[in-house]
Amino acid sequence: MLSKFLHVVTALSLFSLILPQAAAQSVCDDPLGCVEVGPDDPIVVGAMLVVSGAVSYLGEDSLGGVELAILDRDEEMLGRDLELVVEDSLCTAEGGQAAAQRLSADESIVGVIGTNCSSAAQGAIPIISAAGMVMIAPSNTSPSLTNDNIEAGGSHMPGYFRTSHNGLMEGMRNAEFAMNILDAAAIATVHDGDPYTEGLARVVADTFAELGGNVVFEGAVNKGDTDMASILTEIAVSQPDVIYLPLFEPEVNFFAAQMQHIAGLEAVDIIGGGAAFVAGFPENTGEAAIGVYVSGPKVSGAAYDALLAAWDDEIGGTPPSGYHAHAYDATNILLEAVAAAAVEADDGTLLIGRSAIRDALAATEDYPGLTGDLTCQDESPFAGDCATGTALAMFVITEAEVYDDNWPPPIAWNFAAESAP
Repeated sequence: MLSKFLHVVTALSLFSLILPQAAAQSVCDDPLGCVEVGPDDPIVVGAMLVVSGAVSYLGEDSLGGVELAILDRDEEMLGRDLELVVEDSLCTAEGGQAAAQRLSADESIVGVIGTNCSSAAQGAIPIISAAGMVMIAPSNTSPSLTNDNIEAGGSHMPGYFRTSHNGLMEGMRNAEFAMNILDAAAIATVHDGDPYTEGLARVVADTFAELGGNVVFEGAVNKGDTDMASILTEIAVSQPDVIYLPLFEPEVNFFAAQMQHIAGLEAVDIIGGGAAFVAGFPENTGEAAIGVYVSGPKVSGAAYDALLAAWDDEIGGTPPSGYHAHAYDATNILLEAVAAAAVEADDGTLLIGRSAIRDALAATEDYPGLTGDLTCQDESPFAGDCATGTALAMFVITEAEVYDDNWPPPIAWNFAAESAP
């Protein structure tokens, strides 16, 4: 069980968990409808997370954060039990669509934590939004998801929020790291067509060029590719100093391992994105992972230490990736928005307006989360962004991560400090 200290931190939110307004109404007047929770019924939270397949570690990481947030409340709120319903979103647009369809059909669900992957979010957002529901993402970062200019490639719709950082921030900082810390003059970028990887590669290339660097190669692999020789040979001809590679496993493993055997790339640095910020990357890549830079979440403090202790007690070991604290924060701001929206009818039923939940989330300001003080924005290209953008760092893989099961790796550059440690 989490420490009392951690519970106190969550209780300081803008929306304190007080009893719902007393017997104010008996009929829902919310324009998007209400979730009705009977006196003996649970408050049901949904989750769309990738819990199977090659990147299931992302879902396991987030699910642990969600479960610990619920445990920290003794699995109850407003005099009702808290219940969690999990759907597998598969890290694909089709998986996100299917998971959203299943959850949106359940009228008892007050809101959804998810998705992990940006591709799944693109499939889920139209369905969740049309149903009048909310979804809060703990780990997808594609800039398109908070951009409501659909004609320009944006995919934001009402009801979408996230506690993970916007890829615009990560991509800009990665480009700055390549140029200012690694002294790179030429960069190559590789994506796999996913909105997450493609969006990050685009931001890195654009920022690097704006800083005066030379973008010598922009290419892509396919999900499922195992032989990287062809694209690696093309990259070698372009003579980059750095390769920006925001790929997921296992493609990132194959790329890094095979790069060691390509003439001209022996001394070229790799910068990976948050998709490779996972203990499995050095373990599955082996010696070739040593010296690879990976950007990812950086969370610290006494409350976060308490979360890690609770993880070890309740789940066992350490989190497999870096977004568990973001999932914890997402769950808390959702539950507190639900509490703020809840009204008790004459018969003891809770009427929780869906529009009221959206409004309460949008009003979140300076919420004291594990990942920083969260304030949800409402204007494109940051519509629904609640993250601070400062809980990020560049890490470097060492022998300890490859051979001794150390995780997380040491920090090479703290984005918030704007200087090498």
